[in-house]
Amino acid sequence: MSEKLWLYAMLVAMGAGWGASIPLAKIAVSTGHQAFGLIFWQMVIVLMISGGIMVLRGKRPVIGRAHLRLFLMVAVFGTVMPDIFYYSAARELPGGIMSIVTSSVPMFSLPIAILMGNERFRPKRLLGLIFGMVGIVLLIGPQASLSGGWAAGFVLLALGAPLFYATEGNLVSKWGTGGLDPLQVVFGASLLGLPICLMLALGTGQWIDPTAGLGRAEGALILSASIHALVYAAYVWLVGRAGSVFAAQTSYVVTATGVLWSIYLLQESYSGWVWLALAVMMLGMFLVQPRAPRVLVPGRAMEDDGSNQEGAVAK
Repeated sequence: MSEKLWLYAMLVAMGAGWGASIPLAKIAVSTGHQAFGLIFWQMVIVLMISGGIMVLRGKRPVIGRAHLRLFLMVAVFGTVMPDIFYYSAARELPGGIMSIVTSSVPMFSLPIAILMGNERFRPKRLLGLIFGMVGIVLLIGPQASLSGGWAAGFVLLALGAPLFYATEGNLVSKWGTGGLDPLQVVFGASLLGLPICLMLALGTGQWIDPTAGLGRAEGALILSASIHALVYAAYVWLVGRAGSVFAAQTSYVVTATGVLWSIYLLQESYSGWVWLALAVMMLGMFLVQPRAPRVLVPGRAMEDDGSNQEGAVAK
């Protein structure tokens, strides 16, 4: 029983960490920093921390031609493209709304998985998709008190992020990681994506000069990227300990704590319709997520039903 409690404690701690990164992202854009500059420095921090963790684990970075397609795919679909939508929408939307929108990753992942042959159609999971769509409708409706139709447009813009996360998850599920563990993939993708983001940041005038001083926004970016790298390492450990289906449940915690962190850090408040949207989205996530026997045996990972879960929680 103590082992199970420890695993659940890790699950909650991971979700709370990832949830905190959502309002931190809103703080990071609060002084005018734009997507490409933020993504570049985010990659630098993730690269340093993931590399350090790999060294401590006795792993080595694997950089080779055979893995270039994988690294490019993860960099583009898992970081650059979703973060463009994410940071652009975070400038205009409350952090709690961003947390709820982020929970729609499984809603996008399922139809993509069916189209790619990664999943089979199941009626109960279709019901989950319907609940997910109802949740989004509740968010973009005028009753949600999001300052009119313009805010609804930013909700739709924010949906680009989970769409790309879901695409990345399914692509990795389809073609695999070439024998690399997730941290090696994240390190390689960040290393490959770094020069791409540098050129984009400089070319678009979105470069963030680190010598200009460290303020609240810059501190939020550093903290958010550091949390992501550390929590992702914990996620890798938890998958190996209790299985990917169990670990994927952290997405519920990410959504709930993202809302709570936003209330605490950003002093946000929401209408009853937003809380209803959160409840409906959580129900949709429950129905869409694959179910598998939960055998929490130390040192033995559970087998999932073939669906890739990393995109559901990893930003």
